[in-house]
Amino acid sequence: MIGRILGHAGARAVIGLLWLLHWLPLPLLAALGRGLGALLWRLAGSRRRVALRNLELCFPEKSAVEREALAREHFGWMGRSILERGLMWFAPRERLMRLMQIEGDIHQGERSERPVMWLLPHFAGLDWVAPALMLCQSKPGVDVYQRQSNAVFDAQLMKGRGRFGQNAFVDRQDGIRPVIKFIRQGYGFVNAPDMDFGRDNSDFVPFFGVPACTLLAPAKMAASMDMVVLPLVVTMLPGGQGYRIGCPPPLAGYPSGDALADAHTLNTWLEARIRENPAQYLWVHKRFKTRPEGEAPLY
Repeated sequence: MIGRILGHAGARAVIGLLWLLHWLPLPLLAALGRGLGALLWRLAGSRRRVALRNLELCFPEKSAVEREALAREHFGWMGRSILERGLMWFAPRERLMRLMQIEGDIHQGERSERPVMWLLPHFAGLDWVAPALMLCQSKPGVDVYQRQSNAVFDAQLMKGRGRFGQNAFVDRQDGIRPVIKFIRQGYGFVNAPDMDFGRDNSDFVPFFGVPACTLLAPAKMAASMDMVVLPLVVTMLPGGQGYRIGCPPPLAGYPSGDALADAHTLNTWLEARIRENPAQYLWVHKRFKTRPEGEAPLY
């Protein structure tokens, strides 16, 4: 939406601004990002309401004051994620390596004799998975992406994501067949399935106790291709401390061969990760947009 409003000239101006800002030390850039988040809290009314509604549904035990404080903090992290994108696009590999703290074994995928699925929850620092995988291990990756409405932004996103290593990108409109082809060629599949993609190949699975339209396809693919599923969790650290890339062991019991049970396993695991760091999860997404038949909308 922002891309359509700005047009090509505006998009080039924003990209130029991100290029200028990437020269700043991270503590200063982070402070500017938090300021942007505070501004977005005031201006992005629809997204603010979505975040507050999500938090109301997922954390009913918290007071309205607590949920608003959590939402405000979330907007601060999202503001940072926008401005710090310039680092991923323009900073040299040496600086990126200094900014990332790898926790766990990031080399699990490249050692695996089985096909690999990297499982990514939608935390504010999600995009830092790309430089982590491309700079810290050698296995190539394939990612499914949503083409941007603004061609200038779209081109820059692809250029930024493809700066290092060997990788491939498949337009979501092209379906899963090209992804499977890359996996059979030895690519790891970078998969972020924790969003509401509609009823297609999905079922309603509890997420914080609320039925959420949850994809069954990742578990079905992992089972049919005998994939090892490796979670990657990105945490943006306060101030200028950088980013922690968590690389836990393979998700236990996933896939099991029962796609619905696996969706329950994934949502339970994800809830636990969110409770560890609730302000950084993507609350501005309408996670409960699709409802069971006959149920009233939640937004």
